[in-house]
Order: sequence, then structure tokens, then C-alpha cells
Amino acid sequence: MPLTGKTIAVLGGTGAEGSGLAFRWAHAGIPVLIGSRDAAKAAAAADELNALLAGRTGVTGLDNAAAAALADIVVLAVPYTAQQATALDVKSALAGKILVDVTVPLMPPKVDRVQLPGGRSAVEQLAEKLGPDTQVVAAFQNVGAHHLKDLAHRIDCDVLVCADSKAARETAIALAAAAGMVGIHAGALANAAAVEAMTSVLIAINKAYKVKASGVRITGLPDASARSGN
Repeated sequence: MPLTGKTIAVLGGTGAEGSGLAFRWAHAGIPVLIGSRDAAKAAAAADELNALLAGRTGVTGLDNAAAAALADIVVLAVPYTAQQATALDVKSALAGKILVDVTVPLMPPKVDRVQLPGGRSAVEQLAEKLGPDTQVVAAFQNVGAHHLKDLAHRIDCDVLVCADSKAARETAIALAAAAGMVGIHAGALANAAAVEAMTSVLIAINKAYKVKASGVRITGLPDASARSGN
């Protein structure tokens, strides 16, 4: 799905990851809606992003249901404990759309230890509950939020994209490119279990080396422009 003329809703866009991704997409000229359970909180987050954008593109804050209904593509960027409830609350608005899930099943306080509830991908379990009317994609789980609002900082992390539909993966890869990153086809949605698990590994690396945003790079591909192939 080309991004031209599309609107993105970021549910959980008041958090660090969601607002950082929303900022990058808005800076790229894509209309962005910030979603939250609290519409006033979403509006305040949108005002903050609009100040950073200095009039470049307008960001609008709404409650989750309104944001999901008005968007062409919906991004879910909430803590794992709110993942299913947030998505299922807006299930009817997601029908016929792509949902890009950024969720990682982190279990505080031991967030640097891999957790796979039920022994498989959290996003795959969500997709089963949403049903076939929504194309669910897993992406951006390994991207740290720390530098997302700093456009001068190169995000040194590839975006591993998992979905059962290649076309849906292509959409998430286009979103990665719009945010200044490289998206990589990483196979079926079930493969997101490995990507989710990698986030805890990266958190452990951050702690060990006292850094804020270690990332993943895929080697052996011809070049960045060729990474969106099969």
C-alpha cells in the first residue's frame, strides 16, 4: 500500500515510542492522528509534536476509537498489558485495515529476560482475536525510542517486519522508510516471536554496555535499497 494520501493513527501515541514514530511520520508529510484512552491527553501530545514540527504537518489528538476510525493504517504502540484490550476495543474500526503492532511482551521488573506468553508471538495471538478482517503486521519492536525525535540522529537499527501478507509487510516497510529506517521482510507473523524476544536481548545489551539504543542490523543483503525484496 503506497502511503500517499493515507492517514496513520498511532494508538498509544502519547508514549515515548508511539510519539517518536508519529513525529517521524508527520515530519515526512504523512497526516498523523494520536490516539489515547484520554482524548485530552492525546491532544496535549499532538500539541507537543506540532510545536516540534513548527507547522510542517498537523498532528491531531483523539481518543483511540475516533483515531482508528479515521485512519487508513493503524499503529499499536502500547504496553503489553494493554495490547489486546486496546486493539479489541476498536476492533470494528480495524476491519479492512492494516494494524502495525509494535508491542513487546515485556514483564517488569525483569524486562531484560525473554518472555513469550503461551510460548509464541504476542502479536500472532492478537491477530487470532481480531480475525481475518484485519491484516496484522509486527514491526518496530527493536527500535529504541530514545532518538526518534532527534532527526539529526541516524536510527542504527533495521526494522524486521513480520506478516502473513507480503503486501501488508510492504506497507510497514514503506512506513520504516518514511521514518528514516530500513525495513526487512522477516517472514510470517509467527516469526515475530523471535523479533519480540530480541527486544529483551537488546535491553540486556544496553544495560551491559551502558548505552540507550543498541539495535539490529541484517548483513549479507546487496544494499539498503534492495532490502525490501522477497
